[in-house]
Amino acid sequence: QVQLAESGGGLVQPGGSLRLSCGASGNIFSDNALGWYRQAPGKQRELVAVASTGGSVNYADSVKGRFTISRDNAKNAVYLQMNSLKPEDTAVYYCNAGWFDGDIWDYWGQGTQVTVSS
Repeated sequence: QVQLAESGGGLVQPGGSLRLSCGASGNIFSDNALGWYRQAPGKQRELVAVASTGGSVNYADSVKGRFTISRDNAKNAVYLQMNSLKPEDTAVYYCNAGWFDGDIWDYWGQGTQVTVSS
């Protein structure tokens, strides 16, 4: 079993910054992808950023240049530094861990609320 625990959400003014953290514990395959998704009210969950064990990263176009994903492989942790936040970034942010070892494995955290408002 794999568990993901997020922290770092909150209320911030437009233009501000937040840093999200997620720690993964349990039986985690060594070759994995850790990432962040978000879901705003009335919208579908969408990819924000994902980083693989090998170092490749991918960002949603809407956050490129403002958000930075990083990971600590030794700790099975992933972080999301969010700068220049906009009201449209308001959402519940979910940590995700996934890998393929012959089967597809996909795990989610409980989510952390990020609200960007003046």
